[in-house]
Amino acid sequence: MDNLSDALAKLKLASTDSASDSVESCLDCLLKALVNNNTEASLKIQEMGVLPLLPTLLNPQSSCSPKVANIIAEVAKNEFMRSSCVEAGLIPPLIQLLNSSDQEVLLQTGRALGNICYDSHSLQGQLISMGVIPTLVKLLGIHSHNAALTEMCLIAFGNLAELESSKDQFASTDIAEELVRLFQNQVEHEKKEMIFEVLAPLAENDVIKLQMVEAGLVECLLEVVGQTVDGEREEDVAQLKAASDLMVLLLLGDESMQKLFEGGKGSVFQRVLSWIPSHNHQLQLAGALAIANFARNDGNCIHMVDTGIVQNLLELLDRHVDEGNVTVQHAALSALRNLAIPVVNKSKMLSAGVADVVLKFLQSEMPPVQFKLLGTLRMLIDTQVEAADQLGTNGKLVERLVEWCEAKDHAGVMGESNRLLSALIRHSKSKEVVRTVIQGGGVKHLVTMATSEHVIMQNEALVALGLVAALDLAAAEKDFVAANLVGVLHKLLSDERSAPEIKYNSMILICALMGSEPLHKEVQSRAFIDVVSKLRAHENKSVSHQASLTEQRLTAQS
Repeated sequence: MDNLSDALAKLKLASTDSASDSVESCLDCLLKALVNNNTEASLKIQEMGVLPLLPTLLNPQSSCSPKVANIIAEVAKNEFMRSSCVEAGLIPPLIQLLNSSDQEVLLQTGRALGNICYDSHSLQGQLISMGVIPTLVKLLGIHSHNAALTEMCLIAFGNLAELESSKDQFASTDIAEELVRLFQNQVEHEKKEMIFEVLAPLAENDVIKLQMVEAGLVECLLEVVGQTVDGEREEDVAQLKAASDLMVLLLLGDESMQKLFEGGKGSVFQRVLSWIPSHNHQLQLAGALAIANFARNDGNCIHMVDTGIVQNLLELLDRHVDEGNVTVQHAALSALRNLAIPVVNKSKMLSAGVADVVLKFLQSEMPPVQFKLLGTLRMLIDTQVEAADQLGTNGKLVERLVEWCEAKDHAGVMGESNRLLSALIRHSKSKEVVRTVIQGGGVKHLVTMATSEHVIMQNEALVALGLVAALDLAAAEKDFVAANLVGVLHKLLSDERSAPEIKYNSMILICALMGSEPLHKEVQSRAFIDVVSKLRAHENKSVSHQASLTEQRLTAQS
């Protein structure tokens, strides 16, 4: 340590002449000390106030620059030294050195900046605002043959790409093209893995997604899949997952997805389809998720249903009833749900037996599968009277829905169960369905649903309750009383925040309840006439008209 102290003292004296031999020898001594005991040497450098001297030595023309950058990189390995490096003003001159043509300078400078900013989003943000991204992308293009420099750039990109503020800067560069070119030239698994780790966060940006597709990344990914699908080595499994996951991510962008779909005739789309019958679970998963992503507009959905994709998905689900791979079940159900959105697809999918296959998963205890199962059935029965009637009289289904309506730990499942229960009534308009729901104990959940914070759910509940009252008031009477339906309606009508359609359907329901003696008495005891008469002045004409009719009904039967 005495040698180090001497070297530091000499460096302080000699730093004004950065070209002198004494500076070089002092720097060599510092590097040797840092290699022997980094922490102790770093503390000594800090103690003797050497860091503020270093910016003047980071001169692009100076032969000392690579050694000085190396020293900073070594010192900044210690977390306690990083803020001192920033305070010493080392970042701006280091960024200037990234314009050097000397590969050793570039490598040590990149290491220094990386270590100073390690794990600090604020410092990484500072680098981004100082324009480091376009510089690094340019370096990657020029020095792609230099393995060490390439690795340095990839590590930097991996860190910077995690920041949302970096995406616009990356999008304005040739990053997609450079990474794809680099990927095509790699044979080492570790290097490919590093590139994947940069591509994945960048691919979250829709502009960059499209750039990646246009740069030929998809062809690279398909090649990786082909090479690794039958591999049993750990690195083959990892590469297969990385490539197929990235493919699915690229399809989340509307433009990139449509470009790859190519009207359903694209070679990429066809290759992805071939993944679904695969025996590899990772490819089955990626294939189903890809279909779900392609099925994000009506045109694509209609084309895919017409070309028989539904059968492929049903066969996949059938294979997983017993195998029970939850992620594959979830992905296949997601795809079916999306495909069922266009009206013209619903009857075709019902005829193909989608509802029957989906019902096989009714006993699943996995909330993600339950959620997608419910959403798929709800999409299928929308406007489909016969299907709603058939499912609505399925006692086991209604029983499970009522059970899931109480799944307070899983709000999504609870909400979808309520919505499907309501949809079965609304789309079937069937007395048998209403009776099945009443017998299954579903009425109280529809009343609770009417108090939801979501207007669409409130409205669906009120319409369903109105049909229950119209089709079988006598059977529902006890449940209406027990669930305090009249009290809920009074609150909805009194609340100024209630949407016009909520007020309208609440009044329709009040009129329907007047046919029941106990409910009629409850309505009278709540002074509904006062609340309803105020609504006659409502700005919405439908609401004011219904208020007049309801007031007449209440007055006539008081």
